[in-house]
Amino acid sequence: MVTVSASHNRVLNPELRQRIMSADEAAALVRNGDNIGMSGFTGSGCAKEFPSALARRMERDREQGNPLRVGVFTGASTGPELDGALAAANGIQFRLPYQSDPTVRKRINDGDMDYTDIHISHVAQYMEYGFLGKLDMAVIEVAAIYEDGRAIPSTSLGNNKSWLECADRVILEVNSWQSIKLEGMHDIYYGLDAPPRREPIPLIRAGQRIGSPYLHIPIEKVAAVIETRSPDQNPAFKEPDQASLRIAGHILEFLEWEVKKGRMPEDLLPIQSGVGNIANAVLFGLEQGKFQNLTAYTEVIQDGMISLLNSGKMISASATAFCLGPEMMNTVYANLRNYRRSIVLRTQDISNHPGIIRRLGVISMNGMLEADIYGNVNSTHIMGSKIMNGIGGSGDFSRNAYLSIFMAPSLAARGSISTIVPMVSHVDHTEHDTQVLVTENGLADLRGLSPKQRARLVIDNCAAPAFQPLLKDYFDRACKSASGQHTPHLLSEAYAFHQRYLATGKMLP
Repeated sequence: MVTVSASHNRVLNPELRQRIMSADEAAALVRNGDNIGMSGFTGSGCAKEFPSALARRMERDREQGNPLRVGVFTGASTGPELDGALAAANGIQFRLPYQSDPTVRKRINDGDMDYTDIHISHVAQYMEYGFLGKLDMAVIEVAAIYEDGRAIPSTSLGNNKSWLECADRVILEVNSWQSIKLEGMHDIYYGLDAPPRREPIPLIRAGQRIGSPYLHIPIEKVAAVIETRSPDQNPAFKEPDQASLRIAGHILEFLEWEVKKGRMPEDLLPIQSGVGNIANAVLFGLEQGKFQNLTAYTEVIQDGMISLLNSGKMISASATAFCLGPEMMNTVYANLRNYRRSIVLRTQDISNHPGIIRRLGVISMNGMLEADIYGNVNSTHIMGSKIMNGIGGSGDFSRNAYLSIFMAPSLAARGSISTIVPMVSHVDHTEHDTQVLVTENGLADLRGLSPKQRARLVIDNCAAPAFQPLLKDYFDRACKSASGQHTPHLLSEAYAFHQRYLATGKMLP
């Protein structure tokens, strides 16, 4: 095998070396209306030079009266050089399955961009089965390409395997900023046949490897290779605030109780943690706690998970991408050979696979925008109609987890609005998928409770004290109403709870 250089000559396949060109030359290959599958999951592993070049072309073409717009499919959200640049050029006509860029969000809510919010475990299958239409192009970042067409993936896998298989044409960004020491960290499963020929996925431990460490590049499809040296762009996580620390404390105390009751082993079950400062606070809390030999089966490796690995409290972590602040990313890159032993990066149809989540008995911990008194959760929409980010993988995990936890501070909008409401303005996770709700005020274990029992517990344990009288009054009157039998509601008043905030900008009683 020819050794890949750490600094140059990352493209060892002679055919592909003949197709090296500039990002601007590659961007000229895009046609109006193309659907493009791009690498990237958070700011990790996304294409960087090509999207920026495409955005420049979009701006030029628009000035000349020939607007160029494309569909953009990714693993999840991406960095500003992809989502941000293309949205600023108003060049995205359709986006899926998840986004977090403020310009993209504004375009969607202004009606300038169509958006489909999908459980991210579904995306690869939807594309492979033709539910999403034709994929015209794949744009994938890799760390290096060997002579035989095997590629070392970069810091995320997402849907890259499916994009390469389904696209008519492929553009590769070979990024020499990405370390070649990533080689061996990835686990790409090529044995997932279509029904009815689908065999069981042979994965029974969170850190197990069942596939190949390489992406197989269809050389005949490759239209361009771009050589880059550009870093991933993930923001640093904030220090946990007091609300986050209290939420983390409630969850850790609850997990200790579950172990004491014999419902979990002493080293817990595999952990899934959504992205964010509250989730990181829980992970850092685990580092200070008494649990040992922890494992993770999740979507992203966050700062708190690396700290758990460094402390020895966690022995393995499986995900589809890194999502590390710059300082923690430097720590990982400085010692990649050791982290390869404990970290596995998979494609997201495996990292988020419902059957594996159920088999492993994952503890799912995800953030929410609001929850109602019966346990329904909204994780995507502001006031019922404006998209925030998307459902991501929270539904993949919450519905199939051994233990499903949703968490948020009890107050939002600088303390003027309750995140515990009579009825959520948009339902992403029904009461049937929500087992535990947590705010800084306390924790509500909803397992095995009737709707009325859940409502009383959520109001007493989770709602902000200023809103408890309002919620109790609503619930009591709903119980006395003609329709107040199984799940008491006063529909007009439930909606008025949200309308009051829309009208005044505050909802304090």
